[in-house]
Amino acid sequence: MAIGMLILRMTVGLTLAAHGAQKLFGWFGGLGLQGTGQALAAFGFHPGRRHALLAGLVEVTAGLLLACGLATPLAAMLAMSLMVVAAAAVHWKNGFFITQNGYEFNLVLGMAAWTIAFNGPGPWSLDSRLGWSTGGDRWGLAVLIVALFGAGVQLAQRGTTTLSTTGDRT
Repeated sequence: MAIGMLILRMTVGLTLAAHGAQKLFGWFGGLGLQGTGQALAAFGFHPGRRHALLAGLVEVTAGLLLACGLATPLAAMLAMSLMVVAAAAVHWKNGFFITQNGYEFNLVLGMAAWTIAFNGPGPWSLDSRLGWSTGGDRWGLAVLIVALFGAGVQLAQRGTTTLSTTGDRT
């Protein structure tokens, strides 16, 4: 089980960190801050560049924390919250499957992060080396509540954007 949790943490964590690097730096074929900011603004997140910066930082931070097994409940909460926002704001309307730009990928990453919160990071983690007990039903429930609350706050602040005939955002 220890190796399985290490593999899960590393896979989910490094995947999240890579997606954050796409947003922040344009690495791995990403849009970078400018392009991601424009995309987020089109989805109602204003100012778009600031939201791109924050989303990228959260993904990199949560991803690296998960991969290392450090502050695991915080990492899981950040990852799950971000995946809820992405699924609700961008992908939900496209249905389930990723082939149609659906929420499948967000669901898997969010649920994997949540699962890690319930199970804890395992013995091959920095939390374990520090003697922190960071798994169990209470942690899992706390992660769910805080992640959904955080996602709800972000989604409630979302505005709408339309393009005028001159191409200016109104």
